[in-house]
Parts: sequence; structure tokens; C-alpha cells
Amino acid sequence: MKWLKRIVAIVLFLAGPIYFVAIPYIQKETKKFSPSKTVYLALGESKLEVGYSSPSKKGRVIFGDLVPFGQIWRKGANEPTTFSTRKDVQIINKKLPAGTYSSWTIPNKESWKIIFNTEVPNWSVSRFNGNQTTQKAYHDLLTIEVAARKFEHPFEDFSISFEEEAQGQHTQDFLSLEWDTTKVKIPISR
Repeated sequence: MKWLKRIVAIVLFLAGPIYFVAIPYIQKETKKFSPSKTVYLALGESKLEVGYSSPSKKGRVIFGDLVPFGQIWRKGANEPTTFSTRKDVQIINKKLPAGTYSSWTIPNKESWKIIFNTEVPNWSVSRFNGNQTTQKAYHDLLTIEVAARKFEHPFEDFSISFEEEAQGQHTQDFLSLEWDTTKVKIPISR
């Protein structure tokens, strides 16, 4: 029994520096390859803010390969993409209350599901399995689905931006996501 306690102590002694020093160091280093970016949109008295990390294509096939179809994706790299609003907004025809959310997607060939989750984890994938996201579905507050548009020429860097588009007598604001040969636009209004 004494030898078992020693083995546990040795494992804890070795695992501590890996978990508390090496993994945070690796996470910090990965940010050099996928820089953090923030975009803003003023909606009257309200302000939207989206924070994300922007990885590059680097000759890879992104959707359907690096980012599998039909599986939850963190939208970028590193920490989860965050969406903050000071006032309630409409996403398509659904109300999103004021607050800060992590935002996730489930990409498919023809459409993407966009998810707003009330939990904002420190990192967007598991420390032990880089393909497993830290998104917990029971914290999902709002899910919508939008069409995915294909382009002939690829977008090198993953990009999130706000766009305004004239629609008859009024204009519509969109949150746009672009990477590789895919673009999705999410309608947003007050």
C-alpha cells in the first residue's frame, strides 16, 4: 500500500508542471499562428462586439476535412469566439438577450447552425483531446441555421466581420464568417 501512495505522489508531482506550466505555454504559443481579433457594430444605442482568433488556410482543405461537416466547431482557434451585446438583439427572428456568449457552429455543405451558448470557457478544445470542443449543449441558449455560400477563390484567413446590405427601403446588418471557399451571413437587428 505504501508503494501505491508513492506512485500516486510521483504521478501528481510530474503531472502538475505539465498541466499548470506546459499546457498554458503551448496555448500562448498557438496564438502566434492564429491572432486574436475583435470586430464591432453600433446598432443605435447598442453595441455588438465579437472576439475571435483567426487561423490561416495554409493550403489545407478546411470544411469537410480540417473542420468536419456535421460536428461542433469553435469558429476559429484558441479561446471560443465570443459575442457580446449591451441590449437585446434579434438573430434572424429569435431574441438574444443582452450579455456575453460563446458562439459555436455546426458547418455542413449547404447550411450552418450557429449556436449562442451562455458559458464562455477559457479554451475552446479539451486540453487532452484537441478535437473535442469544450462546448456544453445544455448551456445553448439560441440556435439558428443559415445558408452557406461557396466562392471560387478562397479566403486565406478565417474572418468575422459586420456587413450592411440594402434590402428595399431599409438596410439589414449581417455578421459574416468567411474562410476557404465558404461564407455565411447571419442577419442581426435591434
